[in-house]
Amino acid sequence: MSESSASLKTGGQAAPRFPALAYEQQDAIFGKAFDIPQAAIAKAAFPAASIAVSHQGKLVALKAFGRFTYESGSPPVTLATVFDLASVSKIVATTSMAMILYERGLVDLEAPVVSIVPEFAGSINGDVRRNHVTVHMLLAHTSGLPAYEKLFLKVKARGELLTAAFTTPLVADPGTKAEYSDIGFIILAIALERVADEGLDRFCQRELFGPLGMLHTAFNPPAVWRPLIPPTADDRSFRKRTIQGEVQDENASVLGGVAGHAGLFATAEDLATFAHVLLQGGRPLVRPETLALFTRRETAPAGTSRALGWDTPSSPSQSGKYFSARSFGHLGYTGTSLWIDPERQLSVTLLTNRTWPDCANKAIKDVRPTFHDAVVEALEKQG
Repeated sequence: MSESSASLKTGGQAAPRFPALAYEQQDAIFGKAFDIPQAAIAKAAFPAASIAVSHQGKLVALKAFGRFTYESGSPPVTLATVFDLASVSKIVATTSMAMILYERGLVDLEAPVVSIVPEFAGSINGDVRRNHVTVHMLLAHTSGLPAYEKLFLKVKARGELLTAAFTTPLVADPGTKAEYSDIGFIILAIALERVADEGLDRFCQRELFGPLGMLHTAFNPPAVWRPLIPPTADDRSFRKRTIQGEVQDENASVLGGVAGHAGLFATAEDLATFAHVLLQGGRPLVRPETLALFTRRETAPAGTSRALGWDTPSSPSQSGKYFSARSFGHLGYTGTSLWIDPERQLSVTLLTNRTWPDCANKAIKDVRPTFHDAVVEALEKQG
């Protein structure tokens, strides 16, 4: 790789696009860790998996496991396999857009949401508490909005679903309770799009995916990618078709595949590239100070594990027992995750389609922390 292709200059700053490739010995180093997704596939926790591990500036593991489905004739997973990231979209796309706009002085985190999205105002349904919800609260999941609503069962079009999201009743006073909310991130993305005067997908392609060389990351992936994407659901109730190459989340589907809470697709290698940039302090995307602000655990309300957009390790944590208190990460409903530890200079990407053929299997909750622990133990053994 030439120096020009390996770095990107922005504002006089040069930052590497990719972690250096150094996974020739991955099977010897991470053999025990690799056994974990293999065993999980054998036990039907998920049919497909792809992992990437970066450590101290190097991509030390990049591996694919399983097949698209449990059938023996199903396509094998490769390093080019693209996964539906589900809620990992919240941090790779939506939170990144928020960080960039904040750094440019275009977003005030303490601005009331109604100043950008007047349709959210309390005057609509008489709840004046809505006027006190800020952009910060949406990012920190402290807005008082509920975790999830099956809005797709009530509406048929994007505009109708947005109206339903804007008028979803609060279930707590703003700022008093941390409750992870898809609804909040749907609204957040609309606020960011209005500030930027550009869609989330187009903004991220121009400002993030393109510049970082994340060539296999996109909302609404093109049809030519479909053979590279494992199916995520046999949807017999809502869309009545196999969900492959389109977003699994039903609310995001009604929104046209581009939403603040879900809809992004990517390879494990692309996420390792994204994580590498954050481990280098955020440049060329944002300054280290901005990244620190967004990835620092909130101090209120009591007991929250949330940062701005990101999550941090709780006890017990899906990141396992070794990731430091400064770590930040996120999970996705389809069985995806990204965890980053700046103290260890470590990132671990684990992508699966655990929702195939349906979402009943929850074994991923045991697989994730066990896999993370095995990765750290392998690295510590190496010294």
